[in-house]
Amino acid sequence: MDNKLEFARRLREAMAAAGLDPRPSVLLNLFNSRYWGRSVTFQAVSRWLKGEAIPAQDKLVVLAELLRVEPSVLRFGVQSQTRLQARERRWEEGVGYTERETFEAFLNLPPPQRKLVGDLIRSFAALTGKGGEPGKR
Repeated sequence: MDNKLEFARRLREAMAAAGLDPRPSVLLNLFNSRYWGRSVTFQAVSRWLKGEAIPAQDKLVVLAELLRVEPSVLRFGVQSQTRLQARERRWEEGVGYTERETFEAFLNLPPPQRKLVGDLIRSFAALTGKGGEPGKR
């Protein structure tokens, strides 16, 4: 399915869950009352709800706050949040002091040396079947 259409569906569902009628005029008034930038038009909000456009990140953050959902969930769906949480758990559970110290040292290297070390790590990972190809980012 098209990303814009999926976003529109999530936006309408979030509006309904927040007790709002998923109509452009309802969202327009609520959004413009909270947005700190230039007001959006009826046509822009209508395009969001029809799946013809996705708002810029600053507008997406305001929409998410208004509808009490995470911006990433509104933009990409619940699956993105689940994948992100799983990745964060992996880092919390699988990374000890020694690894964190190593990552810090890596991040402090100049870019050419970081590339070299990264290529080396990816080469080892490819040999064990656990990672990407050498030289790919």
